[in-house]
Amino acid sequence: INYQEGRLHISRPNRPTLKPRRNMSSVDSEMVATKLFAAFLPSAFGFRIMSPKLEMTRVARACSFQKFSQIPVAKTETDLRTFFLGRKIARKFQHQGLTSTTMRGKPLQYVTCAQASYTAIPVEKPDVETLRKMVMTDAPQNNVSPNIVEKVGVNLHQRPNHPLSIIKNKIQEYFESAYPGVFSFCDDLVPVVTIKANFDELLIPEDHVSRNPNDTYYIDNERLLRCHTSAHQTELLRQGLRAFLATGDVYRRDSIDATHYPVFHQMEGVRIFEPSDWESKGMSAVEFAEAELKQTLEGLVRAVFGDVEMRWVDAYFPFTDPSFELEIFFKEQWLEVLGCGVVQQKILENCGLGDKKGWAFGLGLERLAMVLFGIPDIRLFWTDDKRFTEQFQDGKITKFKSFSKYPPCYKDISFWISPEFTENNLCEIVRGCGGDIVEKVELIDSFTNPKKGKTSHCY
Repeated sequence: INYQEGRLHISRPNRPTLKPRRNMSSVDSEMVATKLFAAFLPSAFGFRIMSPKLEMTRVARACSFQKFSQIPVAKTETDLRTFFLGRKIARKFQHQGLTSTTMRGKPLQYVTCAQASYTAIPVEKPDVETLRKMVMTDAPQNNVSPNIVEKVGVNLHQRPNHPLSIIKNKIQEYFESAYPGVFSFCDDLVPVVTIKANFDELLIPEDHVSRNPNDTYYIDNERLLRCHTSAHQTELLRQGLRAFLATGDVYRRDSIDATHYPVFHQMEGVRIFEPSDWESKGMSAVEFAEAELKQTLEGLVRAVFGDVEMRWVDAYFPFTDPSFELEIFFKEQWLEVLGCGVVQQKILENCGLGDKKGWAFGLGLERLAMVLFGIPDIRLFWTDDKRFTEQFQDGKITKFKSFSKYPPCYKDISFWISPEFTENNLCEIVRGCGGDIVEKVELIDSFTNPKKGKTSHCY
């Protein structure tokens, strides 16, 4: 065990059981036991052990480990504490927290694990200023504009009485009521991720359009601002979570209109099943996962929209097969609500879950909120105008009342374009100059000079 520079490194020796060295002092033994206990539990079961004595809670973002051995099936955190600490100490733990009177090095006598190596990260998530400095690099690949940097760390989905947090809470309440204690809720994940996590581990092809710098905000040649919350899927699976909802802000270079914005919010849902689950039903793994997926999401739609007509549409996503989109008939039209599917087996194999099966879905919070609250323009979610913010209250769906009395003002601009021109780059320039004042950018005319072979656009 090596603890230095705010990071804890734990490696398994050749012997199967880890025990304190005999010549350790009781204080040292307790410190090591505390850190080891905190490292193993979150990694294996997704728990966050919060205590003043611990300097980390989450473990092994990119670790690769097999099943823990000699750990019984435990449905609650108390069951796990009892296994690791013994019943008497676990009862103290429950009432007093993790203190010097409750440990005395005992967890080390109970931990037996498969061969693995772990790295623990500090408890504290980077503050907003640090996070923005992480994004503003001098790397030649960096294409993050200043107005996008200002949005990093805002986290609208965590604001009380905000339409996005109201929708998020409504969805989480459905999963908690329908599947008590099954799903974990993660809504504070750092938006800076690796290219590997965002694309490679989700089996997104090298030539996929989403990898293009015209569509994605790159920080350097290894990192980017996540394009979707799916970027955390393999990370959370490797940490031991088997059913979770991950919510956060996502970033995509996009057009300017009432329904598109370069920063929006997604929710990713994942659930993993054991072979015994589908074998007991006499179904194949894919059939079982698909049936469970559709049953779960149809229940979600009813909880959010009420009793509406639904239909499933076949779709394609690189990370699921089969893949579907769920549409509802709402206000006299069919509306796409979410995309989903059965998780590709290769993804599970890469996470050490090759014998299991699972489903995943993703939805946009803004899309649902605009429909349910009747909000006509996606820019409104970012306003601090009290005429907007005071219209909403946690737990309630209330219709938005327009407060702007000014008509739109049109500005036309035309220019010759080069072969490298993309509309997304134009929109980045417009946003950089006009910010959220600009409501829409639309191509209204295109002209090609037959003699010169040059093309001009008018927006």
